[in-house]
Amino acid sequence: LTQPLIEPLYDGKSTAEVLALFTSTGAQSGDELLQATWRSRLDGDFDAAWRRCLHDGFVPDTAEPAIAPTLDTAAVSTARALLAAVTVVFGDQRGDQLEICFRPDPTIYDGRFANNGWLQECPKPLSKLTWDNPLLISPSRAETLGLVNGQEVVLRVGSRTLEAAVWVHPGQADATVTLTLGYGRSKSGRVGNGAGFDANRLRTTHDMWVAPVEIEPGSGTYELASTQLHSNIETDRYQGSNLEGRAAKSRHLIRQATVAEFERQPDFPHHVGHGLDGSLSLMPGFDYSQGHAWGMSVDLNTCMGCNACVVACQSENNIPVVGKQEVARGREMHWIRIDRYYEGDLDVPAMHNQPVMCMHCEQAPCEVVCPVAATVHSDEGLNDMVYNRCVGTRYCANNCPYKVRRFNFFKYADTETPVTKMMRNPDVTVRTRGVMEKCSYCVQRINQSSIRARKENRRVRDGEIQTACQQVCPTESIIFGDLNDPKSRVARLKAQPHDYGLLTELGTRPRTTYLAKVGNPNPEWPQSRAAGSADADAQHG
Repeated sequence: LTQPLIEPLYDGKSTAEVLALFTSTGAQSGDELLQATWRSRLDGDFDAAWRRCLHDGFVPDTAEPAIAPTLDTAAVSTARALLAAVTVVFGDQRGDQLEICFRPDPTIYDGRFANNGWLQECPKPLSKLTWDNPLLISPSRAETLGLVNGQEVVLRVGSRTLEAAVWVHPGQADATVTLTLGYGRSKSGRVGNGAGFDANRLRTTHDMWVAPVEIEPGSGTYELASTQLHSNIETDRYQGSNLEGRAAKSRHLIRQATVAEFERQPDFPHHVGHGLDGSLSLMPGFDYSQGHAWGMSVDLNTCMGCNACVVACQSENNIPVVGKQEVARGREMHWIRIDRYYEGDLDVPAMHNQPVMCMHCEQAPCEVVCPVAATVHSDEGLNDMVYNRCVGTRYCANNCPYKVRRFNFFKYADTETPVTKMMRNPDVTVRTRGVMEKCSYCVQRINQSSIRARKENRRVRDGEIQTACQQVCPTESIIFGDLNDPKSRVARLKAQPHDYGLLTELGTRPRTTYLAKVGNPNPEWPQSRAAGSADADAQHG
């Protein structure tokens, strides 16, 4: 049993209250209906028992009895026979035959979250696509069929057809194509209506997840919005091909080694790049040894590119949804992006993820070019934004080597509709048109904990402050804390020999650094050397 946190918006009625109108119960509140249900089932003093159930959150002795499952051997045999039949049809013996795989979407699942703008605009972990579910096809198969990104094709499964756009997807099995569920809906809501392609038009009860498919040329092209090359640190762009870029080794963004290489040279990340740490500078330094010095460490070994940090940051910091057309123009507002790099053969690539947010550089290039001091440095090492000073010159974005600043080209945030105000964090400013914004290290959380610690006459404890991205990271890849506390977790991580900063040769002195990847690949696996070596060239797509 749970109690509602707020009154129903606009005097709305719950499902139970609406259904009660069709019974002899008549118009009753949800509380009255629930109490009526349990009044005859709770023993003793009802009021006392009711309060206890609300306090505990459940009614005692109402659990369903345990069930001992038994294996249905006949069903297992049937499934094994069906699998064998599929292997014969779609195996190497029939290389010209394609199968289509239907899978839940990584952001909106089976469509139940289709009307959620945060999830629609959240880049997919691999393709970095937003607002769509194109047909994923392997590079080799796309080359054979003469297909490129955004080209429309007609999919035929038996007598069923669907027109969809193509996305060339490294790592996709050559004999398969994939279409995710949840899109192409017409009655989802204002956000979800009309987005993507309806995979259910090809599914049957017999072919729910896999089916033989034929692909025919479509009627034209379809615009797809992928964020992979937006705000890209690399200067390279696709060179005459939609499948791969040139080597990204020159700037050493992803640094990696095998376990054996790490044991021989634990500080291997510092032996690549330009050999500069940014200690030389014409700018005057600042003594951060007093008070707090906030910093962040990101472990590239454990980041799996799930984008939970992206959505959490959007929720915490009132980041607006801008829509597909604006994303296609490179104007998405996310304060964190997950750069994805492919390495090796595009048909069987290794993949690397790298979360990139504001580095909070101690010598930030963005600060010296702002004509109105809208971006300034705090004595605790934060690169702060003063929104009401910003006049939108965008000089700071032009000067940021990490490409992590976002500009409000329009008034994306709805400040008029009353109900939308309730979904925002009251501790964070809502920005408007013409204002630059970026990651703040969740400064509102820092201030709240600092004020609480001062009231209690103590220092902020390690782990007491968690940024929104750190709080939701399922693998604890992101750690935030006080660098002036040598016992803090972030200070200990930054003391690791394989800790390195992005583009430190520019003299920015970033407060956000990375733990390089250390892999332990199977030497008998052909791709192992490429996937784990510090000497491998990383290709991004």
